[in-house]
Amino acid sequence: MIPPPQRAAEVASAPESPDEFETIERLFKPLTEGAPEAQGLNDDVAVLPARMGFDLVATKDAMVEGVHFLETDPLDLVARKLLRVNLSDLAAKGAEPYGYLLAVSWSKRCRWEEREAFAAGLAQDQKQFGIHLFGGDTTSTPGPLTCSLTAFGWVPHGRAVARGGARSGDLVLVSGAIGDGLLGLAAARGELSELEPARVEALAKRYRLPEPRVGMARLVRDNASASADVSDGLVADVGHIAEASGLKALINLEALPLSRAARAWLHKRVDQGQALLDLATGGDDYEIVCCARADRAETMIRAAQDHGDLTVVGHLVEGEGVAVSYMGDPIKFQRAGWRHR
Repeated sequence: MIPPPQRAAEVASAPESPDEFETIERLFKPLTEGAPEAQGLNDDVAVLPARMGFDLVATKDAMVEGVHFLETDPLDLVARKLLRVNLSDLAAKGAEPYGYLLAVSWSKRCRWEEREAFAAGLAQDQKQFGIHLFGGDTTSTPGPLTCSLTAFGWVPHGRAVARGGARSGDLVLVSGAIGDGLLGLAAARGELSELEPARVEALAKRYRLPEPRVGMARLVRDNASASADVSDGLVADVGHIAEASGLKALINLEALPLSRAARAWLHKRVDQGQALLDLATGGDDYEIVCCARADRAETMIRAAQDHGDLTVVGHLVEGEGVAVSYMGDPIKFQRAGWRHR
């Protein structure tokens, strides 16, 4: 829920460089929405109650200006992306969103208006995804804006879907479209002049505001043998599943699900196989990649249509590593996905 507009007197009194207590009291306390776990943000801790028959799943992601988002990106979108990349992790484990902790190190450019936009972005997505703030911390930094979020979700006891449960013969399925994260970054940087403006805009929006597949959480939980979210790149994240499961993954690039904008980009590439490999290793897609036996995969594909398509892109066999092919021909690759150095 977007915070109500401030009265004129409040706007006039808003500090140019607010301290942490001002920020917490006026911007973040409303995001708790009165949740008892948050203790009114008057304490140094949140108190999370147990839930009979459920496990509490936790995930954490950090974002740094200039690394995970551009300096020109609006801070409401930065906040929403921060929340969404964590919700993507929860969905891949089959968990339902519950709440989150937040830490922000404000850079010198983050005065009241920028902080207010950040909080408004969180409020908007809290309403959409049914989640609220439990607590956290704010500081200032002479470096780039840095924010970190820890999200919590509930999953029935023992039902969280790990990376390591896949079996030989399982199909590899991925939600949505792959490659828009890579192309979206290029679009946001103004590097896709060969595409129509509407397609460039769609890709940039997808980069700045991914769509976590929270509606697929139960589907994954009930049918998948292993699952992960696609953050590092499809090839890399399938590789994580294969390694954890002690198997080898075979990926068919011609089966890669693409958005209309990505298909328009691909149409202009000479080497289709290499271009598809670039999309499959680019990262920042925040889709779900999971494994399931054939009958379960069919069930998932049929049921997923209300929450975004699922596409079979490969399968698992005995062995180790990841092999990638295009139209039956193997394609060598140096890098499976993004890695921070």
